[in-house]
Parts: sequence; structure tokens; C-alpha cells
Amino acid sequence: MSSEDAAAPGDSAGDGASETGDTSDTDHENALQDVIAVDPDDVAQGTVNRLDAHTGDGIRHRAFTCLVFDTDGRILLAQRAPNKRLWDGHWDGTVASHPVEGQSQEEATEQRLEEELGISPDQYDDLRVTDKFEYKRYYPNEGVEWEVCAVLKVTLEDKSLDPDDDEIGGMLWADYDHLHENPALYRQIRFCPWFEIAMRRDFS
Repeated sequence: MSSEDAAAPGDSAGDGASETGDTSDTDHENALQDVIAVDPDDVAQGTVNRLDAHTGDGIRHRAFTCLVFDTDGRILLAQRAPNKRLWDGHWDGTVASHPVEGQSQEEATEQRLEEELGISPDQYDDLRVTDKFEYKRYYPNEGVEWEVCAVLKVTLEDKSLDPDDDEIGGMLWADYDHLHENPALYRQIRFCPWFEIAMRRDFS
């Protein structure tokens, strides 16, 4: 596992899982949830409050991002809903979140695919972990993401989708190779930093 350089506060690139709502209230929904704190080798160090993990200087924690493809080699880009606390309106490829204690990355991914996009396990049979990396990014005036992030991939045989409007702002299919090879053509799209890192590493 390699580590990506930390970005300074004010760098617009960063976050990783689902963060929604008010930026400061202690009664924010994320204050009622925990994430798994980890060391640089992704060894669990107990659980920490999810909101605490994403504020101040952050707490390193376990996360994942799942890249969803179709059988033609296109990736599904999903836009984070505008009510997200961090990286609202940015485009992900395709879902990202955190496993809870006792949950595998595959189990957490299956859950988020169904909750966010209505994708059920019978639409694919090749969900697998392909990479893992550590990164840290600050989101201006809002918070921070400091993750050891697993990358999973899945190919949909059935592309039926039922997105949750509270999670997904928009969707589009893009040729994955073309997206990577022609960044200038996509510069108007604001990508989530964990997706950009995962894609860069995928082609390295």
C-alpha cells in the first residue's frame, strides 16, 4: 500500500465517503455514527466518531470506493448530491463510503451500491478488491478526509439503476480509457480526489 501526499488546508481536492448536512452541529447525523480508525497498514485501531474523523486535522480511518463498469468498458460516474457536507456536487466513480466494525469491504460495498444506486448483487458476480492507498485531503472551510481507501471494481450485466436523490445528483457513463487518456476534455467536471487517485493508480 502506498501513501498519497497530504494536501494543505484550502486544497479543494479531498474527502471520500458520504458526508451530508450542517458542517458544525454536534447533532449532525454523522455524529451518531462510527468509523474504523486504522494505522497506515490498515490495521484496525478501534472505532471513532465519524464526524470527529472528518473535522479538524481528521483521524485516519478505513474507507472504500467502488468503480462500476458496464460490459463495454464504460465507467458509471455518479455526482454527489448537493446536500453532501464534503465534496458536494463533485463526480465520483462510482460510490464511496466506510465499512462499519465487523463488516468486510465487499459487504459494505454491496450495501452502498444498493442504497445509493439500487444495484442488487444479482446484477453482477465479479465484485473484487483491486487496490488500496492512503491519502489525506482538506475541503475548504468544511472538513477533511484521511483514509486508507480500498478500491473495488464491479461489472454490471444488468444496468438497471434506481438512484437515491439524497445521495446521487446525476449520473453518466464514460469510456474509462478515454477519460484517463484525455483529461483536458473532462476538466469542467469536478472529480472527487479519491476517484482521481484510484484511476491514476489503475493505469500506472
